[in-house]
Amino acid sequence: MEPRGTKRRAEKLEVAELRNKLADSTSSLPTEPALYSGPFPFYRRPSELGCFSLDAQRQYHGDARALRYYSPPPTNGPGPEFDLRDGYPDRYLPRDEEVREGLDHLLRWLLEHRGQLEGGPGWLAGAIVTWRGHLTKLLTTPYERQEGWQLAASRFQGTLYLSEVETPAARAQRLARPPLLRELMYMGYKFEQYMCADKPGGSPDPSGEVNTNVAFCSVLRSRLGNHPLLFSGEVDCTDPQAPSTQPPTCYVELKTSKEMYSPGQWRSFYRHKLLKWWAQSFLPGVPKVVAGFRNPEGFVCSLKTFPTMEMFEHVRNDRDGWNPSVCMNFCAAFLSFAQSTVVQDDSRLVHLFSWEPGGPVTVSVHRDAPYAFLPMWYVEAMTQDLPSVPKTPSPTE
Repeated sequence: MEPRGTKRRAEKLEVAELRNKLADSTSSLPTEPALYSGPFPFYRRPSELGCFSLDAQRQYHGDARALRYYSPPPTNGPGPEFDLRDGYPDRYLPRDEEVREGLDHLLRWLLEHRGQLEGGPGWLAGAIVTWRGHLTKLLTTPYERQEGWQLAASRFQGTLYLSEVETPAARAQRLARPPLLRELMYMGYKFEQYMCADKPGGSPDPSGEVNTNVAFCSVLRSRLGNHPLLFSGEVDCTDPQAPSTQPPTCYVELKTSKEMYSPGQWRSFYRHKLLKWWAQSFLPGVPKVVAGFRNPEGFVCSLKTFPTMEMFEHVRNDRDGWNPSVCMNFCAAFLSFAQSTVVQDDSRLVHLFSWEPGGPVTVSVHRDAPYAFLPMWYVEAMTQDLPSVPKTPSPTE
């Protein structure tokens, strides 16, 4: 057995080599966690700029009509016993995943509100615009071992836009999705139906259909390091009983997971699933995740609340756990890498950032189809500085 000091020196040497690798990388970005283990970077408390809703036909509305209200079962009653299989597949209307929406709904909101942005047009010119889900993938990258990703980036009027591209592997996986996985996806949405009401103080109605076209989205402003961010993410519900009714601190994220029976299962849950829950909720400032734990028959038997700021405590002393500083430092490094790589201001020019587990982030350059994602209606309206947005821009335009 080698002396402890020798092992520690070897680890220090390895980290030094990795840091040299980071300094040398101009056309790629390494992702090893040891490179990003410094102090937690500055992250501005997210503030909500506005919101929008998508209806049962996936049509955009610049209001909160799709917002639902957290309405959990009484804590002193019997277990919830929610049947997550109820209504499947008869009362299930899944969104058409073949329609690639890109940033379209967020761009529609941005067109309608660009005149009221705090900091004015100059602020937007220096910002990064994207979906919360894309940032979540960046946060979890240093610890991801299975799924790669691709992010398309274009600079237009100074703003850097990031939009995910479905990888060939992800597309193949989606098209070959087994029936059990499709049912599990339904169960997650069904849980929301059991936990949410249409109005404050109302009761949930699980008898209706589950339509995943419907969504309420919050639009937020933040800053990571020196990168101003404007991003949007779907919100499950708002808690009318929250200590503060100010968004996003009143929002609640709802999740399901299988029941666990051993310390090993809990350890794996904390290392993998809780990392994704943390990243998804920390970015927009959602304070808690409420999880329904389901048994093998598909019934939720227990509920557990995970405060976002306490999630790391479950892995703090786990050598194979995750570290929030690593996640945020890598995300900041990627944004710097993207900002310094995408220098030409051209809505039709796309830098495609690609990553597969075990390797660095690489970049390739493309023009127009199939990777260009900023729609003509948006580019033209921003260029002409039109006072109003076209009424129904098509996602495919």
